[in-house]
Amino acid sequence: MEAPAEQNGQNTPAQLTVEQVDVDFLPLIYEIIRSVEKDPHDTTQKTRESQDTSQKVLELQKKFDEARNQIGRLPGVEYSKEEQLQKLETLRKQLQLKKELLRKYRNMCSFEIPKAYSV
Repeated sequence: MEAPAEQNGQNTPAQLTVEQVDVDFLPLIYEIIRSVEKDPHDTTQKTRESQDTSQKVLELQKKFDEARNQIGRLPGVEYSKEEQLQKLETLRKQLQLKKELLRKYRNMCSFEIPKAYSV
């Protein structure tokens, strides 16, 4: 399925982005509900419907397992909420400092860059 990526000499699964995580469960859930709502009078058809429903439930379980695996590969999920908020605050402070430096350097006198003379 997924090939592990080599990072810092350790085998770790490749990271995903949020957009790549497949969490489209509603169609399967809808199919399961529809198959449960059917009330066939024929017992052979009931058995067939029951098998189909069981298969759909297994597909849904498999999809849940895949989503759990993918979510575990998202960057940052290993951090607690507090750690994530602290990291976010640190990044905001860094951004503010960099903006201030850019403003400072923008307001400084401009440097003349001599043009290279061609031969």
